[in-house]
Amino acid sequence: MARVAVTGHLCVDLIAGLSGHERIDPGQLFEVGPLSVRLGGSAGNTGGDLVELGVPVDVVATVGDDDLGILLQRLIATRTGMTPRLRRVGGSATSYSLVFETPHSDRTFWHHVGSNAHFDGSEVEPTPDLALVHVGYPNLLPALVADDAAPWRGMLGRLRTAGVTTSVDLAVLDPGSLAGQLDWASILRATLSEVDVITPSVDDLISALPGHTGPARQDDASVERAAEMLLDWGAGVVLLSAGPRGAFLRTAGRTRLRTAGRGFVAPDAWADVREWVAPYPVTRVATTTGAGDAATAGLLRGLLAGLSPRRSGALAMACAASVVSGRRPTPEVLATIDEPLASACRQHPGW
Repeated sequence: MARVAVTGHLCVDLIAGLSGHERIDPGQLFEVGPLSVRLGGSAGNTGGDLVELGVPVDVVATVGDDDLGILLQRLIATRTGMTPRLRRVGGSATSYSLVFETPHSDRTFWHHVGSNAHFDGSEVEPTPDLALVHVGYPNLLPALVADDAAPWRGMLGRLRTAGVTTSVDLAVLDPGSLAGQLDWASILRATLSEVDVITPSVDDLISALPGHTGPARQDDASVERAAEMLLDWGAGVVLLSAGPRGAFLRTAGRTRLRTAGRGFVAPDAWADVREWVAPYPVTRVATTTGAGDAATAGLLRGLLAGLSPRRSGALAMACAASVVSGRRPTPEVLATIDEPLASACRQHPGW
């Protein structure tokens, strides 16, 4: 199988078991549940889900020379199908997120960018067997988007010149952060012609592009206009997640998709798609952390296997549903969500 690399934002997720009564009260003690320590960030989440779907990945990122960096290296190296390609930065603290998920409410992240601040794209080198590179959360990678995103544009250009398919996902921005002060409309206009696949959520776009996306939370037409905007700026494939409404899949024409690199197995079949992809019902919501990254993994797995846009979109939603229900998107779990889809995937030569 051709090589796939997941790059960019990588961290340790520290998730406390919460019941919902906890508060931040000075001098008080609140008993909580056990702590989960997991691979996090787009590289960790999307990479892990691709592995569950049968795609080995190289994890290319920067870590600090601290205990968390050693932990990240071990978490990746001991995961079957994942190969760490980590650059250790002396004197830097490894990135981590404190994830707070209370029952019946959305999650909250306290995030330390840490060593991710040093990732500038030089870590990623195209090789003849490299088919696809997924860049996770460039809007949380300050060195990558420095100087009007020159390092990011350079990395994408090198990859596309070498025939590598490029994929990008965004994160919700803190408006008070340095990244939140950048002109993301200009950055995306300057880079999306080199991005074959982009898979943000509506919230990601609203935080990065105030005034450009419209009231995308309120109606489907606004979501569709936001996807069209990314296509107009040069992207090849847009999967825009819209929460309980599912996701909107919009693709460019045949000429653009034929430039999308060797990771895109059947570009002609993907031309000029405009379709809503329905979510799968979930009877038990265990977590929402990583659901968007799982959807990205499902879509990329479909591209790499040469599945149709409809099946790839359904696979993206099935992967998200598996994570939301507290399970990994393995073939066995996907069969419990949509057996006909899982059967079609198993029968496909590229699976």
